[in-house]
Amino acid sequence: MTQAVSGLTGFERLALSAYGFLLKVLQPLLRHKLRRRAQHEPEYGQDVAQRFGQYTATAPAGDFVWLHAVSLGETRAAALLLPALREAFPGMRLLLTHGTATGWVQGSALLQAGDVQAWLPWDTARATRQFLAHFKPRLGLLMETEVWPQLVQACLQAGVPLCLLNARMSEKSLVAALRWPLLSGPAYRGLSLVLAQSAMDAQRLLRLGCQDVRVVGNIKFDVVVSASARNQASRWRRGLGSRPVVMLASTREGEELLWLQALQSQPDRLAQLKALGVVWLVVPRHPQRFDEVHALLVQAGLDCERRSTWGDREPDAVRMASADVILGDSLGEMQTYYLVSRMALLGGSFAPLGGQNLIEAAACACPVVMGPHTFNFADAAAAAVEQGAAVQVQDMQAALDEVVQALGQPQRLEQAQGAAAQLLEKGRGAVPKHIHALRAMAVIDMKGDVV
Repeated sequence: MTQAVSGLTGFERLALSAYGFLLKVLQPLLRHKLRRRAQHEPEYGQDVAQRFGQYTATAPAGDFVWLHAVSLGETRAAALLLPALREAFPGMRLLLTHGTATGWVQGSALLQAGDVQAWLPWDTARATRQFLAHFKPRLGLLMETEVWPQLVQACLQAGVPLCLLNARMSEKSLVAALRWPLLSGPAYRGLSLVLAQSAMDAQRLLRLGCQDVRVVGNIKFDVVVSASARNQASRWRRGLGSRPVVMLASTREGEELLWLQALQSQPDRLAQLKALGVVWLVVPRHPQRFDEVHALLVQAGLDCERRSTWGDREPDAVRMASADVILGDSLGEMQTYYLVSRMALLGGSFAPLGGQNLIEAAACACPVVMGPHTFNFADAAAAAVEQGAAVQVQDMQAALDEVVQALGQPQRLEQAQGAAAQLLEKGRGAVPKHIHALRAMAVIDMKGDVV
């Protein structure tokens, strides 16, 4: 009897069977969703068969280290880990998988000769087994949260050690997982190694049944601001002039409307912001919403400039002197957006969505104002507030009040920028700790070769 089967109770086997049957029934809905999303993001229409563990090309030769980064944030974290991973294990070939188009686009820039990029299959027993049989990875690395019961069981059956890296587990996610112990148990117990961002994350993951959990810190603190982003920010500042830029960073659906309503609800505050010369920079989290958000801004009567119209040029100074808002409708330029901003309102935190990563803002010395919903990044958010690099408020109206106060006190902003640098420095070092732990895995020898 295999390890995957012998480690399960009878009830867990029944639950996995029911779960697999449900996912099989839902496959037509997934195909429909992919077709619909491909109308705005063509990547969703590519290699759809891979989503179901079906492959037409000949299986690639060579031993792979498989790294799964589901979406944009996880792929950015993977980008910080990969150079050290390649240096430590020069014989590795990378199999990079994703679940979203934004992750795929970002991940394509990380590939080298011999690497392969693919979609992670839908979590059925058949699809996951076929995925592993096709690529034959020697080691699986999941970024942050992507733990699926059938995938874990398939790895156990195939003898593929599976590690959860930069692992995080919010209290909300823990409660949700504990509601389905017959599925979460087989998923989390089957992980070979878990490298957690914080002690609280580790405690929650242990409660879910993870066997080997170590606290190593958050990879995202090891971010480096690129020279190209700094140069681009300098060019943009020439066109933007002296007007202070305030960013709505990685906004999610509904948050732009909250911001507009807060602006329009108090004319006195709006007058103060205009007197300060504020130009808003709205950067939606998902690119398929760029046109939708642009229409919303124009409908609200705002003079809106789209970043995509600049190309490689700097913003037109005359145009920027009158614009109310810039729509950040580009990918891969978040560092530049943060560098040109005096401060940022953190998307995902004003609606009950759990917030976004604020570490990149800290790396660019951009103070952050957060809403009340930061449960996905609770430890980083609390550390930023304690350090003075961020302020947490109850709603969008309070956030706008904070903007007025902060822009009117330059010394306060400078202190927050310094606090952001301290926050970043204090959190660094997770990448080498990850590498040290992975070197000890039995499938990788100390010379750095996959064996």
